[in-house]
Amino acid sequence: MWRVRHAGHLYSVRTSLELRCSAIETDKEVDSLMLRLLLSLGITLIASVPASLAQSVSPSGLQKIDHIVVIYLENRSFDNLFGLFPGADGLQNATATATQVDLAGKPYVTLPPVMETSKKPPVPDARFPQVIPNKPFLIDNYLGLEDIDPNLTHLWYQQQAQIDGGKMDRFAAISDAGGLVMGYHDGSKTKLWQYAKEFTLADNFYHAAFGGSFLNHFWTICACTPVFPDAPKTLVSEEASDGRMIRDGEVTPDGYAVNTLFSVYAPHPPSVDPARLLPPQTFPTIGDRLDAKGISWAWYSGGWNDALAGKFGRAFQFHHQPFAYFKSYGDGTEGKKIHLKDEDDLIGAVENATLPSVVFFKPVGEENEHPGYANVLSGDEKVADIIERIRRSPLWRSTVIIVTYDENGGFWDHVAPPKLDRWGPGVRVPTVIVSPLAKRGFVDHTIYDTTSILKLIESRFDLPPLAERDANANGLTNALELGQ
Repeated sequence: MWRVRHAGHLYSVRTSLELRCSAIETDKEVDSLMLRLLLSLGITLIASVPASLAQSVSPSGLQKIDHIVVIYLENRSFDNLFGLFPGADGLQNATATATQVDLAGKPYVTLPPVMETSKKPPVPDARFPQVIPNKPFLIDNYLGLEDIDPNLTHLWYQQQAQIDGGKMDRFAAISDAGGLVMGYHDGSKTKLWQYAKEFTLADNFYHAAFGGSFLNHFWTICACTPVFPDAPKTLVSEEASDGRMIRDGEVTPDGYAVNTLFSVYAPHPPSVDPARLLPPQTFPTIGDRLDAKGISWAWYSGGWNDALAGKFGRAFQFHHQPFAYFKSYGDGTEGKKIHLKDEDDLIGAVENATLPSVVFFKPVGEENEHPGYANVLSGDEKVADIIERIRRSPLWRSTVIIVTYDENGGFWDHVAPPKLDRWGPGVRVPTVIVSPLAKRGFVDHTIYDTTSILKLIESRFDLPPLAERDANANGLTNALELGQ
């Protein structure tokens, strides 16, 4: 009705304009009259838009997103789980970087034996053959997705040496797990693979910082590396003049904490030496940015309530709780009470459709897929459970779920990461975007890293960036169908 009525009104105004212009002799008078009539027409049209129409306008672009949910898993490279995915840059493209070399740069004849790293010192793992060709191999021939892979070296200095300037050829030489670094699983048996087929798989997504979980969790929330001024000398690494490690440590000579340390705040292991606890951090976080704009958010963690109560079961990981290192979320603060929550609270928020605008979910250790204490299938089931709860709720239509991994866990990947700054990024990790707003059956080749998640949050909620990395990151929008 509105379009027909106003189309007729526009025709009558145009006719009136033509008649009046025919009686005017100068172009200047015509221009003046046309301007007055068009301004009058614009005001009339704007004023006559029905209120019901104005109220029913659908959100456009990023405004279609009401909830961003990040499910943060552990320690798998892209090739380790998704190297066989159709249409992705996978193992079929691995050529020169698939050949591993020793510390002298000489190619191995066969891969070093796979080591059982739960033994101290590690011993050859009897579940694997002693002779494995020097190339990627299928772990499933020896261990299934329901089994626990041995843990592998995944540390800050060591990963940089493994990458070897982009040649990706020293993973086996610089690992306590030997040839296991070259192993991969047939991920098609997982539910996450099926979500990737249905929605969007990002095959060029890198974890933000070199090394392990501790540092990458910081980069997930602040795009920053924590500091430990005047750290005990026993924690400080020693470097050569070119930055190569001489003696490993948790803190760099210039005071940056890069390997696992625990927070001075609860929860942390009760037996840890207080001198080795990381002092309170004060860098701005994405939580601070969201609070400043009045945007709701929470970090949900499996086993959190038990850990606060001193019960540390189910392989709860203290260093997987990054906000717990920050002064704003320290013991006794409102920030900790309001924003740091248990998995049970997440499930309740989904069931009651009271989910915050921004959500981070960290499964408990047994369900996070970390080699050494978790298998792939348990974490995969947990991810699917959370996704399906959201899909059944009214939240689904405006929610974007990002499932990613904190780092590669020491597993090789054939694609060299881009060189951005001192801190990274590190190796490719699987990342799947699940949403009714995601492109369907799409493999996104855009270069992303973990700070791309921060960029998406910042772009959606009009927040200033936290650092240079997230300011310049691609914000995952190529994975989405947002329209106008």
